[in-house]
Amino acid sequence: MTTNDIDFDRLLRANLERVFNERDLDKRQTAIAELFVEEPVMYEPTKIVRGRLEISRVAGELLKQFGPTFRFVPDGVAVGHHGLARLAWHAGPEQGPIAVTGADVAEVEGGKIARLWVLLNPPQ
Repeated sequence: MTTNDIDFDRLLRANLERVFNERDLDKRQTAIAELFVEEPVMYEPTKIVRGRLEISRVAGELLKQFGPTFRFVPDGVAVGHHGLARLAWHAGPEQGPIAVTGADVAEVEGGKIARLWVLLNPPQ
């Protein structure tokens, strides 16, 4: 698979919807297996998360912490080339207000996310 074959928008949107918006553990872990390499690394502002199980755990805890209507919503289209992609997003309760904005930057290998940086915008 070449970098030209990768649908970066589909991949990063699937990560938001099927991993970070998914409250069902089994569905989330299935999605992570499809979307991430065997040993992914996620870089958050305050920690480094290693492995599929830990990424699933972090996503689940985040959703639990912020309540049943908290969602991540993509802003625009993901852009990428040469194995690097970015998708801006905002998050908060479904009926608002927006609690946080940021972007995911992913290094993609073989069509899957190998490394994911979660970049948070400063509060406004």
